Amino acid sequence: MILISVVFALAVIMSMVGRGGGNFYVPVIIATGASMHEAATTAQLILVVTAVAALIVYQQHQTIDWKLAAVIDIPTDIMAFFGGYYAHLFSGALLKLVFAVLLVIASALMLYPMKQKTASEKHGLGYWRRRYAGAEYIVNLWIALPITAVTGLAAGMVGVSGGSFKIPLMVLACGVPMRVAIGTSSAMVAATALMGFIGHSIRGEFNPSLALPLAFAAVAGGLLGAKFSIKTKPERLKLIFGFTTLAAAFFMAFSAYSSS
Repeated sequence: MILISVVFALAVIMSMVGRGGGNFYVPVIIATGASMHEAATTAQLILVVTAVAALIVYQQHQTIDWKLAAVIDIPTDIMAFFGGYYAHLFSGALLKLVFAVLLVIASALMLYPMKQKTASEKHGLGYWRRRYAGAEYIVNLWIALPITAVTGLAAGMVGVSGGSFKIPLMVLACGVPMRVAIGTSSAMVAATALMGFIGHSIRGEFNPSLALPLAFAAVAGGLLGAKFSIKTKPERLKLIFGFTTLAAAFFMAFSAYSSS
């Protein structure tokens, strides 16, 4: 019951900022005695159902740029499958340490007072001008696609969604408004986590008795968190994202140290 309550609370917070929260789910599940790879598989299922629940709310408020999600998430999803399938080749501690370092970088990018990139006059092959929800922004596909591919590979291995890196990419590099980035990230979280979950499950690492009760709690948390997000100021959402990502990094690093 304690684990279910923790998953519910995490789902509320993570869905508020468009993150999957696998960085938290994985160590929490491991603390119950599950292996790293079993925990990663369970976390992927939780991420899928939480993101789908949040999508219902975000879609109602038109904060999901579906075209953007479809384009930049394709390499993430493909690489997430391979990440999940080949995760067994690496130790759980190594995976967690590497991802913890990446999380610190993502957190710093969002907490550091950097100017959000605005639409410029850049055009040509690889520069995609988008107009959505009253905003205009330029997506540099030469940067976005490689980053999302690497994110997908790492996310699939560790059992997270990659939202910790996609939101800084969209907000800081592409000028996407924070609220649209959160909604769009939720769409990508669902797809990426699903591919990672399939990759893990093929190797027989799925435990229904552990995962299904947690998934039901995550659905409720995802719906509630998305409703909170719509009512929260973008500046505050950015801070919440940065601090939760930093906390996830330390949580992941501590878990790696404990299991080494």
